[in-house]
Amino acid sequence: MKWALLSVWDKTGIVELAEELSRQKYNIMSSGGTGKALAEAGMKFTEVSSYTGFPEMMDGRVKTLHPKVHGGLLGRRQIDDLVMAKHGINRIDVLVVNLYPFEKMAGQHMDLESLIEFIDVGGPAMIRAAAKNFKNVTVVVDPEDYPSLITAIQGNELSLDQRLAFAKKAFARTAAYDGAISNYLFSLSDPFPTTYTVQFSHGRTLRYGENPHQEAAVYGEEGIAGAIPLQGKQMSYNNYLDVHAGVALLREFEDPAAVIIKHNNPCGVALGADIAGAYIDAREVDPVSAYGSVVCFNREINKNVAEEIAGTFVEVLVAPSFSEEALAIIRKKENMRVLILPEKSGSDEIRSIDGGVLVQRTPPYQEHWKVITDRDTTPDELRAVQLAWKVCKHARSNTIIFADQKRTLGIGAGQMSRVDAAKIAVGKARSSLIGSAVASDAFLPFADTLEVAAEAGATALIQPGGSIRDKEVIDAANRLHMAMIFTGVRYFRH
Repeated sequence: MKWALLSVWDKTGIVELAEELSRQKYNIMSSGGTGKALAEAGMKFTEVSSYTGFPEMMDGRVKTLHPKVHGGLLGRRQIDDLVMAKHGINRIDVLVVNLYPFEKMAGQHMDLESLIEFIDVGGPAMIRAAAKNFKNVTVVVDPEDYPSLITAIQGNELSLDQRLAFAKKAFARTAAYDGAISNYLFSLSDPFPTTYTVQFSHGRTLRYGENPHQEAAVYGEEGIAGAIPLQGKQMSYNNYLDVHAGVALLREFEDPAAVIIKHNNPCGVALGADIAGAYIDAREVDPVSAYGSVVCFNREINKNVAEEIAGTFVEVLVAPSFSEEALAIIRKKENMRVLILPEKSGSDEIRSIDGGVLVQRTPPYQEHWKVITDRDTTPDELRAVQLAWKVCKHARSNTIIFADQKRTLGIGAGQMSRVDAAKIAVGKARSSLIGSAVASDAFLPFADTLEVAAEAGATALIQPGGSIRDKEVIDAANRLHMAMIFTGVRYFRH
């Protein structure tokens, strides 16, 4: 005699699954809300309370925590048969459980006493018991797996590999559930928990890591990690890093914008009245570096933009949408990966180090811009420093960005010396820097960087301020008739 125990919070598809189990000669056992849903559908089932001989109690806190339930889940075939028979314990062959929605309710700002009632106890206990005994019991914790379960039982018997696959998913679910509870309870008194638990699903193996001799995988179902290309080769480890950097910068802009990323740094950024003009301007900032780059847009890609992109080698193309004409052109570049711009996931920043991880989050904050020179910025200079500052936040430190009102002009990033970063930016500029604005991700410790910028033609500079030599730098700016803004916020990016 085959038994299936069904106890779910999310009732999606449960009646249809129960009907198929019944057709396949399974006896159904259930309780609470699940039993009510089955009864309303006219299905016959055995109440857990009638099977155990104990009623549900304590407002439903105790209903499946009983030896006749757990013995049925944990009992080993041919090993525990006699003791099961002695105590009237039925073999439970299939367990279908999903849990009280603690994660969802924790985000609704409930008081702790109410939220605690969404901590499932019986569900995880049954899941773990069934998953431990996967050789004999099939455990399903996700409604999306009901179709595969139905297909399997229609074949009369689930294979050991199928039961093991379900068990892996079951243990992953209980681990994530306990981690969410732990993190929440720690957060009541600490900004970061003593034990930080995080889980990412949807793991996919990549061809290799940063280099061919390294192994890698990507995990995640949201944001960039969950984005699946519309076409092209498999995404690489480095592709994901570059898309992450490009999209973060792209989100700084509301006007039509094009961002070109190479090795985690912007090599061209431009705004435009239309996306085609923005892309051409961004590409021409540094066309050599743009070769083999990641290109990100915040507007739909049309035929004109697609034709421009097809004229060079682009590794990854990211945009919110694509016209049919554009897709027809892009498909000819069959190796080019094409992604739909994803929604921001809003998760903590996690970076591994030897022996552990660093965790960072950015709470709401306010910059405090202040002109600290004799001369204020002109309207054109102000627009230029705003653009330079946005790009500066997303380039590797130390970084210096030259820009005008619509595009970057010179980028010096990832340097040990700030003045070297300025010299590189000047050297890479293909357009005149006369009248440009300059941004520095951290304060200027000496006046030399400002002097390099002024000599190149820049007339305005933006930086966080806060150096012990601020007065020296301000005096140099006044002497060179430059306008300078302090923001009060540093943007190191390592």
